[in-house]
Amino acid sequence: MTTAAKRAPWEEKPTPVGLFAKGSVLTVVVLAVLIPMWSVLVTSLSSRKTINEAGGMVMVPKGIDASAYVTIFSGGIVTRALWISTLVTVAGTAISLALTVLAAYGLSRPGSVGHRALLFYFLLTFLIYPGLVPSYLVVTGVGLKDSLWALILPSAISVFNLVVIRGFFQGLPQELFDSARIDGAGEFRILWRIVLPLSKAVIAVVGLFYAVGYWNIWFNALLYMDSSDKFTIQQVLRSMILQGQSPNFSGTTVGSLPPSHAIKMAVVVVTVAPIVLVYPFIQRHFIKGVIVGAIKG
Repeated sequence: MTTAAKRAPWEEKPTPVGLFAKGSVLTVVVLAVLIPMWSVLVTSLSSRKTINEAGGMVMVPKGIDASAYVTIFSGGIVTRALWISTLVTVAGTAISLALTVLAAYGLSRPGSVGHRALLFYFLLTFLIYPGLVPSYLVVTGVGLKDSLWALILPSAISVFNLVVIRGFFQGLPQELFDSARIDGAGEFRILWRIVLPLSKAVIAVVGLFYAVGYWNIWFNALLYMDSSDKFTIQQVLRSMILQGQSPNFSGTTVGSLPPSHAIKMAVVVVTVAPIVLVYPFIQRHFIKGVIVGAIKG
């Protein structure tokens, strides 16, 4: 039997037809993503006349009109919502990473007290979810209603991210821990000086997961936020697009506002832009971080 005959089907060299089919599928997928994004961006930078001529969404730009962005950043509910979302994202990601790393390190050490029972408790949440009503009663019962902590604490630890980081920690050479303990290092010093510098990839990816989750949070905000001055950018976007409500902007009158379609698309761009800008810097860590940790876990 020849070497070529022993290869698995997925190891065979792709045929020209297969290459063409894969390229066609990828092209369609990329266009399906880029074309709506392009239309949203162009519409947000279009004048009232261009939008009226296009009948709504604009595909071909005819000049640049940034008045929609000037308006949403001039003050009012959109600017405040951006600040709230940024605060929740930064604080929530920092808290979630700290708690997840500490829990994952403890659960990755075989000699830690009760780590098997705690691991089973965490994994049990994959199968049994408490439900919406009990979660709502707990959050409101501890006094977090209409507080930004209600957007952070209930989702502070993701079990999936915990398992990924734990698996990555378990893959580190045991000799590193033994030599550090011989030198007199404690567990926190080992975590800070040895484990974290070696785990930048997986922590960066998990941090991105947490940041995306906090930035896109809207259902918890819909449940727990009553004051309009605490709305996140996702809530403002939802009210603008689904309910047709126009936000209030300081120093402007209804007649002087840019077209509402341009304002809505500008808010969409501002909502998506932070994640789109951060993702390319984290993408190179995905294979090394998440896949290695998930396989080991």
